Amino acid sequence: MRITRASIGIVLVLAVAACARGDREIDLRQLRSSDNGPDEFSILPTKPLQTPDNYTALPAPTPGGRNLVDQNPLGDAVATLGGRPAALEATDVPASDGALVQHASRNGVPGNIRETVAQEDEDFRQRRGRFQKLRIFVKNKYNDVYKGQKLDSVQTNQAYRRVGVPTPSAPPTR
Repeated sequence: MRITRASIGIVLVLAVAACARGDREIDLRQLRSSDNGPDEFSILPTKPLQTPDNYTALPAPTPGGRNLVDQNPLGDAVATLGGRPAALEATDVPASDGALVQHASRNGVPGNIRETVAQEDEDFRQRRGRFQKLRIFVKNKYNDVYKGQKLDSVQTNQAYRRVGVPTPSAPPTR
């Protein structure tokens, strides 16, 4: 059997493509910039420096934390519209959602649910993305990988109607 130059070329191209990605995490969404320049959207101008009224009331410096002169566009927009910017930083469950949280956690909630879900998703992406490192062309594979977990709204609506659940509005059929 003779090995042609074309088959050797294809094998070389695939070998180089397989080595190009290295041991990086399997990323399904390609949102990175292709050039090495700065990201102009990550730089925000600061507010003008001001002398505080009370130096003892200043927060302790935290590396990577917020600064008093940092911009807060969402908080500024909320304050301009008459809202409370502090509500954006609330970490507790609002009182209006208390009944919902109580009902959802009636059978118990594991304390490490975020870590568990993150690990399960990582395992799923590793299984589904085995050949992601062998790509020659960059393609957004997110929707392809998670297609089996997507909810079909038309089918779900029909299933609920069959069992007698009232559905006041229906999505348009395809």
